[in-house]
Amino acid sequence: MTNLTFRKGLIDGIPIALGYLSVSFSFGILCAKGGMRILGAILISLTNLTSAGQLAGVGIIFALGSLSEMALAQLVINLRYALMSVSLSQKADDTFNTLRRMIVSFGVTDEIYAVASSQKGLINPKYMYGLMLLPIVGWTSGTALGAIAGDILPADIVSALGIALYAMFIAIVLPPATEHKGVLVCALISAAISCILAYVPVFSFISGGFAIIICAIFAAVIAAILFPVKDEESEASEK
Repeated sequence: MTNLTFRKGLIDGIPIALGYLSVSFSFGILCAKGGMRILGAILISLTNLTSAGQLAGVGIIFALGSLSEMALAQLVINLRYALMSVSLSQKADDTFNTLRRMIVSFGVTDEIYAVASSQKGLINPKYMYGLMLLPIVGWTSGTALGAIAGDILPADIVSALGIALYAMFIAIVLPPATEHKGVLVCALISAAISCILAYVPVFSFISGGFAIIICAIFAAVIAAILFPVKDEESEASEK
């Protein structure tokens, strides 16, 4: 009998939920700062589970961007989840049917994928449901608290709290950037392109949504060319 029960999934999801609660609080603050209604912010987090995608999404909304910008930006930013899902599907047991795979796919995030893929043996739907539940609740609840706080707190405090989300992304990038030169170069290239698009007048026609897409694609392509990642078979053949 497998030990990957719904209860174990709940327990494994507690640390993720606590982390999501604090991060999504900043997202809720950001939504309130931009003038979004509390219910709108909550619905975004309830129907999505992507910090970077949601941050880019509300940026496009506030900039009055087009639906094509939104769709393309989300595709570029969240494409990694499709790759994670493909990888995780190799650990799915035979009780996963199409409907269960679709349900679980909603909750595949970086952290949930890392915890699920680290389990020994195959994973089952009950474990994944438990693992997803509290992070989804934590993400949505944090957004609600942030949006409510942003709606009642003074503007100066809201502005200060809104910086926390950007600080979170910096904290995510810094550790791997100190260990891997490719990550550092990718981040610097993206920042440089972003500054050029924002401050060079000739690029003023480019909207915020497409600027995000351009930065992500160009930085990733350049970093991939300069710092290619060798697969395990190539490394084994060289030894």
